[in-house]
Formats: sequence, C-alpha cells, structure tokens
Amino acid sequence: MRLSTPHATILALLLLPASLSVVHAQERAQNVIVAPAVIDRFVDQVEALGTTFANESVTITANVSDRVVEILFEDGQQVEQDQILVLLRRDEQRAELEAAEAVLAERRTAYNRASELERRQYTATAQLEERRAALRQAEANRDGAKARLDDREIRAPFEGVVGLRNISPGTLVTPGSVITSLDDLDPIKLDFTVPAAYLANIQPGLAIVATTTALPGKEFRGTVRSVATQVDRVTRSITARALIANEDHALKPGLLMTVRLLKNPRDAIVIPEEALVPSGTQNFVFVIDRASNKAERREIETGGRRPGAVEVASGLKRGELVVTHGTMQVRDGMTVNIVNEETPEQTLGRLGATVVQ
Repeated sequence: MRLSTPHATILALLLLPASLSVVHAQERAQNVIVAPAVIDRFVDQVEALGTTFANESVTITANVSDRVVEILFEDGQQVEQDQILVLLRRDEQRAELEAAEAVLAERRTAYNRASELERRQYTATAQLEERRAALRQAEANRDGAKARLDDREIRAPFEGVVGLRNISPGTLVTPGSVITSLDDLDPIKLDFTVPAAYLANIQPGLAIVATTTALPGKEFRGTVRSVATQVDRVTRSITARALIANEDHALKPGLLMTVRLLKNPRDAIVIPEEALVPSGTQNFVFVIDRASNKAERREIETGGRRPGAVEVASGLKRGELVVTHGTMQVRDGMTVNIVNEETPEQTLGRLGATVVQ
C-alpha cells in the first residue's frame, strides 16, 4: 500500500530518533582497561598446619654441685659457641690443676733424662719404661684436674640465643639444675603434616610459604628439608620438616603456622582474575583485536589459581590483550576504546610475579 505524503512524513519522523540512537551507539565505543596474557611461574598449592622448632635447642644445666660465682650473659643475648655463660667456684680445682701440671713437668724431665741415658746405654730399658709409665700417669692426672676445672665453666655448646636465666650469683647449683635455655633460631624448623595422598609430591627441596596470626601480613618462605619415614596409622598423614631463614629471629619456637606447599612448578599463561567472565560451568574472556579494537568473547579453560591470578590451560596465547575493567558492558564484536593498556612487566608486578624472559 502506497502511503500519502503526510503519512510518510510522520513515519519518517517516528523512525528518525531510533535511527539516530543506532548511529550514536555505533559511534560511541566502550571504555575498557586491558592487560596482556603473560607467562609466569605457576604452582599448585596444598595447605597444612605446622609448628615451629628451634634448629638446635638445649637446656643449660650444671654437671657438679657448687656455688655460682659469676654470670656472663644477659637474658635473650646472642652467644657464640664455647662462650662461657656461668662460672662456679673453682679455687680448689685450679690449685689441683697447677699441682698436676707441676708433677707432670717433673716426670717429663725425668723421662727425657732416662731416655737420653738409655740412648747412651747408661741405664736399663726397664727403668725408661718406668719413667714413661709415670709420665703417662701424670698426664692423666693433669687431664682429670683440667676436666674438673672445666666442669665449673659452663659454656654454650653452639651459637644461639639464651633464654631467661634461672639463677643468681651465690646460687648453689647441683647436677640437673636448670640455668637457662639455648636456641639456634636461624634457620628455624617447621614441622607439618599432610595427607598421605600427597606423599609423591612432598620431596626435599619443595618450596613452601608459611604465615602465622602472630605476625600478620608477613610471609615466610622456605624449603622442605626431610620427610618422615612412616605414615601415621591413625590419621593416614605424614610429617615433613621445612627450614625457614630467620635472620631477624622474628619466628619463635612453638608458633602455629599455616603452610602452603608449592608443588608442580611450571611456566604457564596467566591473566588477572578480574578478566575472567564465568558463565555456568564455562569461563570466558573478552580478547581485544589490536588492529580493529573489537572485542571477541572467547571461551578458555582455566587451570590453577592464586590470589589475583588465573592460569589459562587453553584458549589464549601469550601477549593477547584481555579486558580487565569494563567486562560487564562489553559485548561480543563491540568496538572498544582502550583507556589504559598494562605492559607485561606491570601485569606480572601486580600479580606478585617475576618477569619471564
């Protein structure tokens, strides 16, 4: 049916706003922020709970009964191996050592004289043997006196940090009396248990990251040192031991820590987590064509995850641009306006990674 001129004019006026809206929408591009798919070192994580222990730990006690004369350490002091910590009364033992050394010097002189005479055949060999036996006895007496004196000098068996002292000058200590503790805190041991199902993955050298509520906001990295030889028959778990560098002694023995085991390390394609658009059981991203600035809705297969980052098992190549901000307004085939494009270094930096060349 042919429309009259007035009707045609009215229809044209009615359609004009709609056509102008379409043209305006086509001209207006959606603002987005994009980031490249990057190659990063990715790992699978297993969580466990563990407890810290000193690398070496000992309770300092006395070997003999006597009074404390001098205390040569302060609470919490760093001490060296063989450093004297406590001196007990030792006047009698020092005198015994001096007497033993005097007898030893006399018998050594007698032995040397007899040895010279025997060489010149002025004395019998039997007499030389008597002098040798007397010399050995004097040496043994000297060693015994020195050991009794050393028992009154309580030393650090290894380098470490002493704890709180439990004695004062003048205290009468006896064998077994606790003087203080000594701990080697660097590195520190972290013992944790994991289900036996992960036994094949828990090997010496495996990297771990540990945190504790006692030190919020800090992460401690270490490596598995050894794995127990037996699986617990009740819990079906196995105990592993990791070593963590602890130069500032921030970690103390007895802390409860959450452990993340970093297993199956690999180089993978990684994108920021905000680029992911889930739909049911599927995952999509909007990939931007550099030439046309058009968005392509593409399905990807994801792998492992960590805070802020997603591993892409398939569907993306290194360097392809994905939309990280503005995904809710972007549609497949839409032209976009890139207001900011992250460099690979920036993307890796905010994902907590290291640039892979």
